[in-house]
Amino acid sequence: MSKGQRIVLASRPTGEPTAANFRLEEFDVPAPGEGQVLLRTIWLSLDPYMRGRMSDGPSYAQPVPVGGVMEGGTVCEVLDSNSPGFAKGDIVLAHAGWQTHALADPKPLRKIDPSLGPISTAVGVLGMPGMTAYTGLLDIGQPKEGETVVVAAASGAVGSAVGQIAKIKGARAVGIAGGKAKCDYVKNELGFDDCLDHRDPDLAAKLKAACPKGIDVYFENVGGEVFEAVFPLLNAFARIPVCGLIAQYNAFEAPPTPKWAGAMMRHVLTKRLTIRGFIVSDFAGRRQEFLRDMSEWVRDGKVKYREFVTEGVESAPSAFIGLLKGANFGKQLVRIGPDRA
Repeated sequence: MSKGQRIVLASRPTGEPTAANFRLEEFDVPAPGEGQVLLRTIWLSLDPYMRGRMSDGPSYAQPVPVGGVMEGGTVCEVLDSNSPGFAKGDIVLAHAGWQTHALADPKPLRKIDPSLGPISTAVGVLGMPGMTAYTGLLDIGQPKEGETVVVAAASGAVGSAVGQIAKIKGARAVGIAGGKAKCDYVKNELGFDDCLDHRDPDLAAKLKAACPKGIDVYFENVGGEVFEAVFPLLNAFARIPVCGLIAQYNAFEAPPTPKWAGAMMRHVLTKRLTIRGFIVSDFAGRRQEFLRDMSEWVRDGKVKYREFVTEGVESAPSAFIGLLKGANFGKQLVRIGPDRA
C-alpha cells in the first residue's frame, strides 16, 4: 500500500497563523469504495478565505476541525475509479484539500478542459479567483464606460483580473498593491491606468490625485486603512462589492472604531451607495458564461495572469502564512505532484 501526505490543522491560531498551527502527517492511500474515485493532487490553490476556516467563529461555512485536513481547491488526476462518469487518467477540479491523495464523491467533481488553458488555471484565472473577479465586478460593481474602478490587492489572483476586466468594459482602472515591484507590474504589464502602494503614508492624497473624478466602483479585498483612503472619494451611486477583508483576518480582538464609522451610514444614504458582500457560489449559475468570456480574454491576451508556485505539500503552511502577509506575487499555488503519475 502506497503512502500519502497531508497537512492537518493542529491548533486554532490566535492572531497570525504560525507553523505550529499545522501538522504534516503520513497516511495509507486508500482504495475507492463503491461509487468513489481516488484522486492524486497535482495543484493546490491557497486563498485568503482559508484563514477563516481555521477559526471556529460564526461564518458562512463550517470551520476545519482540529485534526482535520486543511481544505482547498485542487486540480487532481483520477488514479482509480468506481464511478462510471470518471476514468483513470481524467484531470478534474476537486476540493481535495492539503493532501497528496483523497477519496472523493464524483458528484461535485468537474472534468477540466485542457484546451482552455494550462490545468493550473482551473484554480486560478479560469477557476474560483477568476470567477470571483468576474461576477463580483460585473454583477455587483456593474462598471460603465468612463467610470473609475479601484481595486485593492491588485496584483493578486482576484484583483488583477478585476482591473483587467474593468478595462475591457471601458472603465478606468486604479489598483492598490504592496510595493513598487507589484505596482509596476499592475500598471505596466496588466495595463491598469495607475497603481498605488498601500504602504505609502500619503496613500489617501495620492489616491485622490489618481481619481480626479472620484470612485464609482471599489472592489474590496482588504479593508482597514485602504478603505479609509477610498471612503471619502466614493461618488453618488458608487458600488462596493465586498470580496474579502484580509487586513482584518488575523485580528483576535475588536479593532478601534475607525474615524469614518460615524459618517458611514449617512454617506450610504446621501450618496445612495450599494455595498454588497458576496461569495462566489452566489453566482454558480454564471459559470459557463464566465468560462466562455474569461478563456477568450486570456487567449486573446486581454487578461494576463501570474502564478506564484511553491513545491510539495510540506510547503503549504509557510506559503499560506506568506500569502496572508502579501509575500506572494500573483496566484499562490502549491505543486503537489507531476501532471501525470
